[in-house]
Amino acid sequence: MFGLVRSSAIRLTRTPPKLQLPCSQQVAHLSYRRRSRGRTNTGIVFVPTQEAWVVERFGKFERVLEPGLRFLIPVIDAIKYVHSLKEIVIEIPSQSGITQDNVILHLNAVIYMQISDPYKASYGVEEPEYAVTQLAQTTMRSELGQLSLDAVFKERQALNNNIVGAINQAAIPWGLQCLRCEIKDIALPDKVVEDMQRLVSAERRKRAAIMESEGTKEAAINIAEGKKRSRVLESEAEMQEKVNLAQGEASAIKARAAATATSIEMIAAALQNEGGSEAVSLNVAQQYVDAFGNIAKEGNTVLLPSNVGDPASMVAQALSLYKTVGQQTTK
Repeated sequence: MFGLVRSSAIRLTRTPPKLQLPCSQQVAHLSYRRRSRGRTNTGIVFVPTQEAWVVERFGKFERVLEPGLRFLIPVIDAIKYVHSLKEIVIEIPSQSGITQDNVILHLNAVIYMQISDPYKASYGVEEPEYAVTQLAQTTMRSELGQLSLDAVFKERQALNNNIVGAINQAAIPWGLQCLRCEIKDIALPDKVVEDMQRLVSAERRKRAAIMESEGTKEAAINIAEGKKRSRVLESEAEMQEKVNLAQGEASAIKARAAATATSIEMIAAALQNEGGSEAVSLNVAQQYVDAFGNIAKEGNTVLLPSNVGDPASMVAQALSLYKTVGQQTTK
């Protein structure tokens, strides 16, 4: 059964990670932890929590002591291995691998192991930690060769899953179980890092150009829409102005016509009264004389009648004209 996998953050570096301890030193350290560490058979032993002691009798496996008070036969029984049942952190040294698109990467990882069967951990393999380390390294290189450079960063979770699965499948006879795997660092060559930085810069410039062009497009559309709306509003205002002027002129014409009709009716009523005709004749004669006085103000050429020097004859002429118009109107 696969353990949980938790991927750590990937950090790009220009130089390979610092060198780790050689595998032989790590294995020696871990092996020292799983040996008896000087446990002596005194007949009565106390096994701590989260530890398992492997006991041999006459060089043959006898039993596994669980935590608590246990009794052994001195001299005959020997405590051969002492295993810690806690999680064991094994650091995979930095190693190089080639991706599917022929890019050399340097990466390291950390795996979390736990002893599930103390008997198999003691007799299944000579150095289980060293075997797990080598298996993790080969699995990492194998999985790395099936992925491209971009896929390494996108599918590192799948890479961790594959490493855990391969270790668990191979570690069944060893009594070990891989719980988690975390890729710590991925170091790229300087040239690849520079190319990736240029690619990121180009992508950003591309997005900036696209956004700028879209902004220019939106601005042009907004300006065109504003001009269109302005022209529509101006035409509507001009049309409304013409309508208002026409309505005002029509109202003025109606008002002038009504005033003229009222004045005519008043004049007609005044003519029916006694002395009305003489008053109208006097008014017509006065307007006739005033009209000749205003002719010179409107132009340089003035046409005058022959009797302009005789005001009495001009008044008589105006009165005769009024009487003639009045007679024609009566007929």
